[in-house]
Amino acid sequence: MKIDGTAFRSLWLDETDHWSLRIIDQTKLPWALEMPRLATLDEVAHAISAMLVRGAPLIGATAAYGVAIAMRADPSDHALQHAITTLAATRPTAINLRWALQRMQGVLQDHPKPERAETAYAEAAAICDEDVATNRAIGKHGLALIKSRATAGKRVNILTHCNAGWIATVDWGTALAPIYMAHDAGIDVHVYVDETRPRNQGASLTAWELGKHGVKHTVIVDNAGGHLMQRGAIDMVIVGTDRVTNAGDVCNKIGTYLKALAARDNGIPFYVALPSSTIDWTIADGLTDIPIEERAATEVTTMTGRALDGSIATIRIVPKDSPAANPAFDVTPARLVSGLITERGICAADAASLAAMFPEYRTQEAA
Repeated sequence: MKIDGTAFRSLWLDETDHWSLRIIDQTKLPWALEMPRLATLDEVAHAISAMLVRGAPLIGATAAYGVAIAMRADPSDHALQHAITTLAATRPTAINLRWALQRMQGVLQDHPKPERAETAYAEAAAICDEDVATNRAIGKHGLALIKSRATAGKRVNILTHCNAGWIATVDWGTALAPIYMAHDAGIDVHVYVDETRPRNQGASLTAWELGKHGVKHTVIVDNAGGHLMQRGAIDMVIVGTDRVTNAGDVCNKIGTYLKALAARDNGIPFYVALPSSTIDWTIADGLTDIPIEERAATEVTTMTGRALDGSIATIRIVPKDSPAANPAFDVTPARLVSGLITERGICAADAASLAAMFPEYRTQEAA
């Protein structure tokens, strides 16, 4: 996708040394566009855990390059296992992280050590290229849903939660890919962007990238979605996800469940866009089997923004002695999901439909 007319992916190899990694530091958006260089395993692990990079597909792709960087420094078995363990501990909820690390380990563990670094970089690049192709396919399938609602030139109003755009993947995005394609096709599409407290990924990231691409959008507070649905202002909801069970339960940014409830109560379709790498074929019950990351209370008790004098400031927004809880995700039961938008098409959120859409994954798990 483009930033002010220049095409970018969300991560790429450094133009000068061709082995370290460049990323867009998402903790600095929208105030500044910074592209730090990651040259060590620890720097990659920090970038994931501190959310310089975030979004399930991007986390997996970044971790793959983290393994490659580690193999360049030391291709031993010990170093490989250390890299896998270190990166796996950075974020517990997003399944793409585990998927990418298992793929890298499977390719490298029996590979000759002198060739491990080169092979690791090639595999990480393949993961990135596949992610782009997958998200493009998700966009095309989701575009059909938007087109079906754009009758007689009617504007299509879409609500999204958190950020599932191109900066949450290698390119295109998941939930936002159909929106970008609709916009580029000349469809009158408008996006209501939940702010997504406490880290404000909607207000800071989704609004930023939609604006850079020229997509009409309006930022709303998290609690306004139900109100707009009641008044017919929203035609459909599209969100991303960090993990989907084999029975269709969806784990996504905290607050997603409430949007799904409101959509169901108002007869509004609620879609989830995801690559197949986000499906956890080993679990069925999202409420009991998905670990929910608990992040620092300071994300709730403080907020960072641009002050009226132009400076960037972090301020406390709750009483000094008030404690805070910060679960980062919630689980939306499959019964509230109208459909899953995948790279192979749209299917119902249930075990039979997922197994029919991806029979080879179910076969692998059974084996």
